[in-house]
Amino acid sequence: MKILLLSLCVFLLAPTFLCAQEDERQYKIPDSVPFTIDSLYREDQFYVGFSFNLITNKPDAISQESFSGGVNLGFIRDMPLNERRNVAIGIGLGWGIDSYGQNLRITKTASGATDFQALQDIDYDTNRYTTQQFELPLEFRWRTSTPQSYKFWRIYSGVRLGYIYNFRSNYKEDLDRIIINDVSELNKFRAGATFTFGYNTFNFHFYYSLIPFFKDASLQNEALEVSTLKIGLTFYIL
Repeated sequence: MKILLLSLCVFLLAPTFLCAQEDERQYKIPDSVPFTIDSLYREDQFYVGFSFNLITNKPDAISQESFSGGVNLGFIRDMPLNERRNVAIGIGLGWGIDSYGQNLRITKTASGATDFQALQDIDYDTNRYTTQQFELPLEFRWRTSTPQSYKFWRIYSGVRLGYIYNFRSNYKEDLDRIIINDVSELNKFRAGATFTFGYNTFNFHFYYSLIPFFKDASLQNEALEVSTLKIGLTFYIL
């Protein structure tokens, strides 16, 4: 008899219990934000790079001395070309500063002409020139990215155009200091081939200048066509 009464109570109360559970599920607030996949994602739109600058095409009298380096940063508009979005074109705008330590001294003659001199067998404290430029990177981009992962392989190649808006040649010897900012032979418009490859955070970057630093310049009756090769790391931010 007791078992029969207990079964009857369970039968009568079961609908009330189920309705309470249904109400609880209906009004329960989710404890997390649902994850959504961005099928129209873009990659690597902000960048900052650090490089070691090598002077190339040097005359025999010119040597690179002390540390030469540079920093560049900017924004690149990533424009995917396929549905998977792992092939893209990048067009951007950036800024860079580079410093070159070497033994090529730049001075002015009494008539205002630029004089280039190789500092051989001369004891001096500082001789370097520094450039600041606006940059326009153009890249063809391939990567193994997906909408779910921020870690992937990348290979980017292209060109970087630039314009030097500030040039400074700094020579110091004991109490003598010569600073030159206006060099008519300077090629202010720059262009270089770029190549970047890497995985996730660390990406090796190469830049090879296609235009010499100086035009119509000579050193000891030899054409002065020094250029640069930059080797460094580039870090990308979405």
